[in-house]
Amino acid sequence: MLWTERYRPARLEDICGQDRVVQLLVSCAASGTSPHLMLAGPHGTGKSTAIRCFAERLYGENWEANTSIFQTADLFSQGKKLLEEDERYVHLYQKSQSLIVNFKYILKWYASMRPLDADFKLMVFEDAHALTREAQQGLRRIMEQYSSTCRFVFTTTNQSAIIPAISSRCLPLFFAPVSSDVLIWQLKQIREREQQGASFACRDDDIELIAEVAQGDMRRAILMLQAAFQAGSCSNLSELSQSDTGTVATSALNLLKEGDLRGGIRQLESLMIDYGLSGREVLSEIRVIAHREYNHPLLATALADADARLGHANNDYIQIDALATGIKDMFS
Repeated sequence: MLWTERYRPARLEDICGQDRVVQLLVSCAASGTSPHLMLAGPHGTGKSTAIRCFAERLYGENWEANTSIFQTADLFSQGKKLLEEDERYVHLYQKSQSLIVNFKYILKWYASMRPLDADFKLMVFEDAHALTREAQQGLRRIMEQYSSTCRFVFTTTNQSAIIPAISSRCLPLFFAPVSSDVLIWQLKQIREREQQGASFACRDDDIELIAEVAQGDMRRAILMLQAAFQAGSCSNLSELSQSDTGTVATSALNLLKEGDLRGGIRQLESLMIDYGLSGREVLSEIRVIAHREYNHPLLATALADADARLGHANNDYIQIDALATGIKDMFS
């Protein structure tokens, strides 16, 4: 069994490193009401777990009957194939209609169902940044029509991909990267439970190294700890930490260094479109590579400036493209 499932928080209060968000969700559940919600933040910070725990707190044992969860990334990547095979949608799927028409029809059908023993039900959209603009426009009208009996909840790693007509209707909740101190504390708790009878002794230095490599991603940190236990060593952490996103970011920097601005931008935008990273997560990938391979002071300055702009910008793509242009000019 994956440790991420074994140690998944069962209550809102068990979610680590997101105290303000947890406090607000606990308050909403206690009052029995909630606005539309937009949960944004990097991977592995507790967004999906928070929604599940919130629904359980709000509805008790009937939480599944009152909560409809849509995996939008799967839906818009697999298209009609998913609608034909998923038992939740097969009875609603209209083969002669387009994906968007089917999407709107299915949402209306689920939204029109009355909640069970509650004033409203939750309509949850995981990875909402995968929704096309046309789908979001249709969803906005459904939100207006069914807001009295439904609360719409969106989770995303890229809030700038959500149109203002939807994001302005939601209370934004930001899930920050989990701090190293919290990661280390949680990993040590897991180590104490798992180390009994194990031949491998995971040292504090190993825990700190895992927390550093995880970069605020609790899920990634726990998976790496499990991999280290199964391998019986932490010596291969550098290999475990390699990822597809790191490879793409490396390729982008190499292209920019060679003067291929269009190719570099295409690779960086792929991180946001294909891998669902936010602008700041893209910066994090570039920062790791820059520190390891380039260690260029001007590159560090460019990353810092881009990070500052992303904190006040609405479009991650524009800022990442501007960063790519600056990096290309720096290497020229």
